[in-house]
Amino acid sequence: MKFTRRIKSLLLSFAIATVVSVPVINAQNWGRLLQGGLELLQSFSVSDDQVKGYVSQFIAESDKTNKLADNNSEYTRRLNKIVSGITSVDGQPLNFKVYITKDINAFACADGSVRVYSGLMDVMTDDEVLGVIGHEVGHVAHHDTRNAMKNALRTTALKDAIASTGNTAAILTDSQLGTLGQAYLSSKYSRKQESNADDYGYEFLKKHNKNPLVLCLAFKKLESLENSSGTQSLVSKMFSTHPDTESRIKAIEKKAYKEGYTYPTR
Repeated sequence: MKFTRRIKSLLLSFAIATVVSVPVINAQNWGRLLQGGLELLQSFSVSDDQVKGYVSQFIAESDKTNKLADNNSEYTRRLNKIVSGITSVDGQPLNFKVYITKDINAFACADGSVRVYSGLMDVMTDDEVLGVIGHEVGHVAHHDTRNAMKNALRTTALKDAIASTGNTAAILTDSQLGTLGQAYLSSKYSRKQESNADDYGYEFLKKHNKNPLVLCLAFKKLESLENSSGTQSLVSKMFSTHPDTESRIKAIEKKAYKEGYTYPTR
């Protein structure tokens, strides 16, 4: 489903849906995918195995309804270079793909699926893209994405379909997937979750021999784009889900300066 323009999600989740840094669906498909509508449901138990099943359906639908960069695409070759050697997080295999869209976003899911938008790659350096990915993968490592999906399942009009299948995932219709995707993509991470994902992204960059301050550069770039009339619509939704960008940048800078890092020269 479509993680459309979730830029603040990148910034502060960063999201790149979550979920929540989570997936995106083409505008023309929203009507079909959102027919079910949302209802407030009573809380019910959702197992980790069920979550895996629903995430699998979710990302499959997202990949089907978005334009994927093919293996020979310049975007795919560039992304493969950026994430070379990065294969898993805490034992969870990762897989990377590019969505061809002007939207500026990226997200990671609990099953290790990482999706980067070509619009994001167009405005960021390789190291900045890696920083965004590190932040999003942090939400996977900390189980934020898994819990976001659980919350989405508890609050959407899917109770009967889910509860009747026991510990296995029900096969959802397009409209049900649309309902679930809308709830999942609109979930917001707490300030603590975002801070922890920032810390993960910081260490992720260091682990891969990159200057962790590029994460701040990515955040600042997203903030600038959000404030620009020409690109505001591509990033504003993402910003709306991830407040306190400035304080997060300052926290990263404080840590980096203490460790002797300075901003890279351009």
